[in-house]
Amino acid sequence: MSTTPTPAEPAPLDHAKIRAIMVGILLAMFLSALEQTIVAPALPTIGRAFGDVENLSWVVTSYLLACTAMTPLFGKLSDIYGRRRMMLVAIVFFLAGSAACALAPNMPALIAARALQGIGGGGILPLAHTIIGDMVTPRERARYQSYTSIMFMVASISGPVLGGVLTDHVHWTMIFWINLPLGLVALWMTDRALRALPRNDRPHKLDVLGAVLMICASLALMLAMTWGGQTRGGTHYGWGSWPILSLLAGSCALWLLFSLRVARAPEPFIPLAILRAPIVAATAIAGFFSVGVIIALSIFLPLYFELVLGFSPSGSGTALIVFLAAATAGSYIAGRLMMRFSHYKWVPIVGLALGIVMLAVMAAKPAGLSLLAICVLLTIGGTGLGVMYPVTTTIVQNAVPPNQLGTSTGALNFARQLGGTMIVAALGAIVLGGIDSGGHGLTLDMLRGGGARAGADLAALFGLLFAAGAVFLVAGLVAMLLVEERPLRGPRQDVAVAPTTPLAAE
Repeated sequence: MSTTPTPAEPAPLDHAKIRAIMVGILLAMFLSALEQTIVAPALPTIGRAFGDVENLSWVVTSYLLACTAMTPLFGKLSDIYGRRRMMLVAIVFFLAGSAACALAPNMPALIAARALQGIGGGGILPLAHTIIGDMVTPRERARYQSYTSIMFMVASISGPVLGGVLTDHVHWTMIFWINLPLGLVALWMTDRALRALPRNDRPHKLDVLGAVLMICASLALMLAMTWGGQTRGGTHYGWGSWPILSLLAGSCALWLLFSLRVARAPEPFIPLAILRAPIVAATAIAGFFSVGVIIALSIFLPLYFELVLGFSPSGSGTALIVFLAAATAGSYIAGRLMMRFSHYKWVPIVGLALGIVMLAVMAAKPAGLSLLAICVLLTIGGTGLGVMYPVTTTIVQNAVPPNQLGTSTGALNFARQLGGTMIVAALGAIVLGGIDSGGHGLTLDMLRGGGARAGADLAALFGLLFAAGAVFLVAGLVAMLLVEERPLRGPRQDVAVAPTTPLAAE
């Protein structure tokens, strides 16, 4: 009786090598995450320095667009050229963009430099998750993925504080100059540590046309979601305006061309085996909705705290920190639970259910909640939602062979970031659509002046926002229920279990 040997897991790295690799990639991730928040306090100063306020939002938008669009490309390139090489390239792009930002003579140059910086930032995140997948078994990955969530929480909290201090007491360019010494340390540590990483890359040809089509389709969609319903330079981009409709139509056409290219290319940008895998597709959808809601809440909750609940800025900051800390705790707890239980799918299911309960309560009673009550709700819901970061990454990585780890991780991160862009736009349309200047909703004067009617109308708007968020989480829960619970490969298994779907073959 003949047996087919199962692919062996790579030889495990010792704790010292794992620790060295983790320190290097966490420092790189800290820089990328910090840059998304540290610039916010400096925006008014930058606008005054360049005498340009109309294009100020592009300082943030250009970074986020480039970061999201480049995420799947770096994942694919790491499968071809190796994780270490592409991580070094990403850090170099980030450092070059940081220096260009600090030296920018005007607003257009700063926006272009932020896009360059975003290219590097878009590579650091998926590569870090992929490197964790290379160095430990799937059962252990969730624990290490949770460390990245802690790093993101630290960056999210410290970014605005550090940005404000540097802008007020030194100079706004220091928010970019500070990246150079830290980035050089990360470059040196990453170069040394990643030499010990197992190599799973294989010689492939990059589908350049497919990559360009996907990036352009994504950019057109994200621009439509970002501009829709906003007023820019005196022009109102309503959802039915020709610029928004043109971007949406162009994005649809480009996505269609990308689909045709994937079907016909000898080596498509994203292999058909990954796209057709039910586990990957369902998990990406769950990540799209759940992480998208987390990102949207981190943006809209401070507005809700101050405009509806009447919290002071310090009270608003405290409540937001509670939510972020709870999400981080949930991520850490999920990593531990997935290592101990064979039936791990209940972890994300319970987590999403807790998030739905939080949003349902806030939708039913958006006004009149005390700081203590809102902190209890945010602790429950944040802990539940936080599990989705490591769980979705681990499930996808467990379903693909090592040589497709970068591509699949990049695609998952892209889906989660795209979910953030689209859900922020959808929830923003609910709130901002009610705060118009045409007399059919709330006016900015009512916001400034407050009053009972303004408070009641705002409470109703945020009630709708939370209800919509709960619906999005229900969609994520349905997707997670459809995910096949495949045993995690790792030390708790008597025999290493390899994927049995066509994903295991190339």
